Amino acid sequence: MDDSRRYEFEGERPMIDDGARVSREATLVGDVRVEADASVWPGVVLRGDIGPVRIGRETHVGDNATIHVSRLEDEVMVGHGAVLNETTVEERALVGFNATINSDVTIGSGSIVAAGTVVPDGYSIPPESFVRGVPAEITPLAETGIDAAAVLEAFSSGDYTNLAQRHEELFE
Repeated sequence: MDDSRRYEFEGERPMIDDGARVSREATLVGDVRVEADASVWPGVVLRGDIGPVRIGRETHVGDNATIHVSRLEDEVMVGHGAVLNETTVEERALVGFNATINSDVTIGSGSIVAAGTVVPDGYSIPPESFVRGVPAEITPLAETGIDAAAVLEAFSSGDYTNLAQRHEELFE
């Protein structure tokens, strides 16, 4: 199927692994790479124009999220409506619904960014942190009582990959 929501920009064309699931209703522009077993849901915008967008293996980007010039490593979850601009999200991190992650931010591996959080420019969030608020406050997960392994397993497990595979009409 020829899809008009895949756009070349200055010679760079989006590349999608055969094992990935990308909604026909997502928009991909320029230097975008989506790895195996990842899912990109309806309404998502991945814009790799002034720099690349990388979506790692088993990473899932929820409905209506906007990712601009960012790198999401393996097994990352990005919730519905999140906005990430010039951001690196390390492996097994979760970014909640409607979170806003501004420029030059790194979210450490195994971290959880709560829904609605706003992370200002230039933050470096250490691994295994809990981040919440406007502006963001950072707390080590060990001090929160949150079972991060259970949260991350529930959201970034093979179950989410399986769900994307079951949506035959929604994905390529």
